[in-house]
Amino acid sequence: MSVFRSRPALRWLVPTAAAVVVIGGGAAAGTIAASADPTLPERSAAQLLVDVQNAKVEGLSGTVVQTADLGLPALPGITSGGAGSAELMKLVAGSNTARVWYAGEDKVRLAVLGTLGETDVIRNGSDVWLWRSTANTATHYKIPADAQKQRSTSLPQGVPSTPQEAADAALAAIDPTTAVTTTGAARVAGRDAYELVLTPRDTASLVGQVRLAIDAEEHIPLGVDVYAKDATKPAVRIAFQQVSFETPDPEQFTFNPPPGTKVEEPSATELKEHEKKALEQHDKALKDRAAGKDEAPEGMKVVGKGWTSVVVAKLPTGDAGKEAADGKQQLEAVTGALPKVSGSWGSGRLLQSALFSALLTDDGRILVGAVAPEKLYEAAGK
Repeated sequence: MSVFRSRPALRWLVPTAAAVVVIGGGAAAGTIAASADPTLPERSAAQLLVDVQNAKVEGLSGTVVQTADLGLPALPGITSGGAGSAELMKLVAGSNTARVWYAGEDKVRLAVLGTLGETDVIRNGSDVWLWRSTANTATHYKIPADAQKQRSTSLPQGVPSTPQEAADAALAAIDPTTAVTTTGAARVAGRDAYELVLTPRDTASLVGQVRLAIDAEEHIPLGVDVYAKDATKPAVRIAFQQVSFETPDPEQFTFNPPPGTKVEEPSATELKEHEKKALEQHDKALKDRAAGKDEAPEGMKVVGKGWTSVVVAKLPTGDAGKEAADGKQQLEAVTGALPKVSGSWGSGRLLQSALFSALLTDDGRILVGAVAPEKLYEAAGK
């Protein structure tokens, strides 16, 4: 959700670089059958993809836990420090918990539980609230009545109009860079699931395999495990710890600011400008997807494809206040401890983990990918 992206360039890169290559890698899901427990009928990978596309859940609630152990070296400013450092460490070597409630596209609530507080995003019809307990602040947005209509009528030609078409298009666009197997059935949050195993054929990738658990009854993903090469435990796991498919009580989507909360109400002009930018980004993303282009947030580019793609971005510059200054200071503390590297592409600092590598160049760029450093150097020279 864009409301969390106060620093898009940094938040998008680590540790979600792993997710980027997973999504980019795809799955060569032809006619391989996902053989499951005898109580579950056999489904091919293509059929499972269609199942996911066709899933129509009326409501759900649950607890999602994200854990990570990326094998990072000890870094000053991250492995020690204040609350901000603790939260960052939980992304790369710890656990994060969130609660989610869903009762349709216009009734959604996400509560991210942090070390010192909670951040909630709540949509109830045209009302959207962002609440941060640590700062005791809330921002209230009103979605324009015609916003959804504008979005639905802006679809470019070539976008699939049915889940089956979307699945067919996804399969047709996949090259044979991924081996697809199955471990049979899985149990996630106490529910039966089919488990697909995606393995990169490209040995330059640091990803060993990705395991996806798809609910056997409701057909939504229940969990994703990302393994580094030759690892026996996942480097990143995102999965439901508990889930119910009963529609939540409407009261879950009603937000009343606690006493003393500072409430901000963006002006109509600000909302209109925000909606305009959101629609432009939405349309661009759809057009890029229809054209088969790699997608990345503004100010970034993707070099290469699939499992060995490298994300390239410019590091933030200038002064945007205390938060920016604190972030810059923390980044300098981290980079100063990293080994120096150089080549025909220039010079910089290198960070390596079991699942990804990151290169911070002296000319202000950052390159991240689930690849060995040599691939980053290659991308830096382009």
